[in-house]
Amino acid sequence: MSHYTQSALLTDLYEITMMQAYFSEGMNDRAVFEFFVRKLSPARNFLLAAGLEQVVEYLSGLRFDQDDIAWLRACGLFDPGFIESLRDFRFTGDVDAMPEGTVFFENEPVLRISAPLREAQLVESRIINLLHFQTLIASRAARCVIAAGGRQLIDFGLRRAHGAEAGLLSARASHLAGFDGTATAAAATLFGIPVFGTMAHSYIEAHDYETDAYCRFAHAFPKRTTLLIDTYDTEAAARQVVRLARSLRAQAIAISAVRIDSGDLDAVSRRVRAILDEGDCGDIRIFASGNLDEYALQDLIGKGAPIDGFGIGTRMNTSSDAPYLDCAYKLMEYAGQPRCKHSMGKVNLPGSKQVYRRRDGNGVMVGDMLALHDERIEGDPLLKPVMRDGALVAAPPGLQDIRRYAGSQLAGMPAGLRMLGPAQAYVPSVSPGLLDMARKLDAWLRAQSANDRARWEGEAV
Repeated sequence: MSHYTQSALLTDLYEITMMQAYFSEGMNDRAVFEFFVRKLSPARNFLLAAGLEQVVEYLSGLRFDQDDIAWLRACGLFDPGFIESLRDFRFTGDVDAMPEGTVFFENEPVLRISAPLREAQLVESRIINLLHFQTLIASRAARCVIAAGGRQLIDFGLRRAHGAEAGLLSARASHLAGFDGTATAAAATLFGIPVFGTMAHSYIEAHDYETDAYCRFAHAFPKRTTLLIDTYDTEAAARQVVRLARSLRAQAIAISAVRIDSGDLDAVSRRVRAILDEGDCGDIRIFASGNLDEYALQDLIGKGAPIDGFGIGTRMNTSSDAPYLDCAYKLMEYAGQPRCKHSMGKVNLPGSKQVYRRRDGNGVMVGDMLALHDERIEGDPLLKPVMRDGALVAAPPGLQDIRRYAGSQLAGMPAGLRMLGPAQAYVPSVSPGLLDMARKLDAWLRAQSANDRARWEGEAV
C-alpha cells in the first residue's frame, strides 16, 4: 500500500478524465488554483496552516510510473496518445503558500498553484487531502496548547487515528502546534519528534503483584520511569510508589512520574499529590490521560488540579468536535483571465490573490485584507514563494523552526480568539482592486450566460 501514497493515481478519477479532455482540446495554458477554507466551524475561532512540507514532497516527486501507465491502459477509459503523454509528466509550476504554523481565517488562500492547466488540475485531490488533514489536527492541537498553559502535552492518538498515515501526520501536526512529543515511535524516526511512553494496564496485570511490576519496570528504565497507578486501587498504588521510591533512591533510580488514566482526574490527582508529598516524593510528577481535550484541560486547570502533563489522543487526533473543514481548491485564473465559481452558497472571489496582515505596536493582529497578488496593500504578505518552475525556492524549514513560528503566531492573536468559546469573527476585508475585478467578472459571466441561452435557443429553433 505504501506505493500508492506516492502514486499519481492517488487522486479522484475525474482529475485524470479532465486531463484527457484538456489534452484532446489542446488546453494547457497557465492556470491559477487556490486552496482555502470557505467558513470556519462554530467551534473554531482560527485555523493553523499545516501540511505544506508533504505537499511539496508530493509535487516534487509526482510521476506516472510503469504500474500507473499499465493501469490507465487496462481500465479502458483513456486514449493511447494521452496515456503516452504522461510518461514524462512532471510538476513544473509555481507554489506560493502561507508558511506552516500561520494562523489564518475563512476565505484566505493558504496555498496558490500557478501551473499549466493539466498539472494544476491533477494535483487538486492530494493537495486538499494533505492540507485539510494536518490543518484540521494542528488547529485543534493549538487549542489544547492554549488551554494547557505551558503544561506538558503528549500525542497519544495513534491507536484510534483513521489509519497509519493519519496517525503519523497527526503526530507531526500536533507537535508543530506546540505539543511536546508523541507516543508514536515511527514519528520520532520520520519527523524527529521527541517520543514518550510508559506502560499499559496489561503490564501490571501480567504480574502477580503490582509492586513487583513497578520495581521491575523501574530497574528496566532507571533513567526514565513513569508508573501507571490506576489499574486497581489508585491511592493504594500511590502509597506503593512512595515506598518503592525510598528503596530505589539507594540504587540511584528515581521515579519521574505517575500516570492516571481514569476516574475523576481532579479529585484523584489531589489525593495522589497529597500521598506523594506526605511521603517525601514531591519531585514525582503527575501525568493524566483518558479521553481529554481542550475543554477538559481548561476545566482541570481552572479547578487547580495538580497535574503536570497530559496525554491527548482520540479527540485531538480525530478533531472530534469539528471533524472536517469546509475547504476547496478552486480555479481563480486561466490564460490570464480571472475565473470564479458562482453556484449558490459557494461563490468565491476571482483572480490570483494575496493576504495582507496588519499588527499593532505590540505585534497583535488587527486586520487581514484579501487583495490581488500584485496590489500594494498595507501589511505583511502572508503567502510566500515556495516553488518556481517545479523547483524549491529554498530548503524547507525544520519542524522545530515551524513549531517556534507557530508559537509566535498563537501568541500574536487577539485575546478573544484564544478563548475556547465563540469569539467575534475575524473576517478579512477585501481590497478595492479585488472588488472591482469581482464586479467586472460577475457582469461578464451574466452576459456570457445570456449569450449561451440565446445561442442554445436559436440552435433549438
